[in-house]
Amino acid sequence: MASTDTDVSICSQALLLLGSTSISSFSDGTAPASIAQVIYPKVKAQTLGMYPWSFSLTKTQLAQSASTPLSYWQYAYALPSDMVNGVPRKVFVSNNTNAPNLTDYEIQGAELLSQEQTIFIDYQRDVNEQSMPAYFVQLLIYQVAWHLAEPVTDQTTKSEYWKTVALGTPLESLRGGYFRQATAIDGSGQSSQVLADYVLVDVR
Repeated sequence: MASTDTDVSICSQALLLLGSTSISSFSDGTAPASIAQVIYPKVKAQTLGMYPWSFSLTKTQLAQSASTPLSYWQYAYALPSDMVNGVPRKVFVSNNTNAPNLTDYEIQGAELLSQEQTIFIDYQRDVNEQSMPAYFVQLLIYQVAWHLAEPVTDQTTKSEYWKTVALGTPLESLRGGYFRQATAIDGSGQSSQVLADYVLVDVR
């Protein structure tokens, strides 16, 4: 883990790649800092949601809401506030390791609706920068450089260049570049079933 990384340091490294100056904070009064403050949270969330990163996966039991849904469903459950992409990776009615996936449910806003009285989910959570492994931080720097390039330098060629460095070419379905290397490193610590499940969900 890169315990010294912060949102500001990641944006600073991305700005240096663009030939700009580093920033000391998002409120240091410079234009790059103001732009980075707006763009960074969205790029971070997008990059976390692109792949089932092992460091972002977690399990939890959902708390049942006091209100009853005005629909076909009998129960409503509050989804975790730190969930990336707004949808769980898997849904179960038990924390038993052999429990089958539940497919009969619906996501409405920040709630999961179901006929089941107990709900467990696997989901991807938001992760602070200090808990991110070095390979993900590097990918995030490239991603931020891509998104900052045009508003900071006014050069679309730099934007396209860092997009290719981060994700590869359209022919690679934006699954190439450093993203491919980062996922290979991360995937070496996960079972083949986890990766297969992700591919199936991604195709849908």
